[in-house]
Amino acid sequence: MLTIWDAPRRKELLARFEKLTPDRRPAWGRMTCAQMIAHVADPMKAAMGEKRVAPKPGIFANPIVRHMIVYWMPWPKGAPTAPEFVHTDEPDFKEGLALLHATLERFAASGEQSRMEPHPAFGAISHKAWGRLMYRHLDHHLRQFGA
Repeated sequence: MLTIWDAPRRKELLARFEKLTPDRRPAWGRMTCAQMIAHVADPMKAAMGEKRVAPKPGIFANPIVRHMIVYWMPWPKGAPTAPEFVHTDEPDFKEGLALLHATLERFAASGEQSRMEPHPAFGAISHKAWGRLMYRHLDHHLRQFGA
């Protein structure tokens, strides 16, 4: 299972991010590459308590639905996200990459015993689920930008 808790997988993801350029166009959606980089760091910040996000109760908190989405189901293009994770400004691309790298490494270094905040849509999830979910989220958006 691909997860960000696996150091070689993190390294592969970061290498894919390093191949991006500020002018890279998405295959779907409206985010710029710099906005996407800021966006993918946000859920990790929220999990570590560094970014406040309002809970979004709904069907995704159902344990069966949550498990299917976190681990198995293909993710649709253009799926809705928390408004707190949407960036309408244009962040600095290089600063964003550095911030993403630092955020990912800090998240990974938090360790299995760390307490993560509940996910806004899925609620309280395991450390294992956080690792899988963040891997899938990063990979999803890398694919969006052809990396």
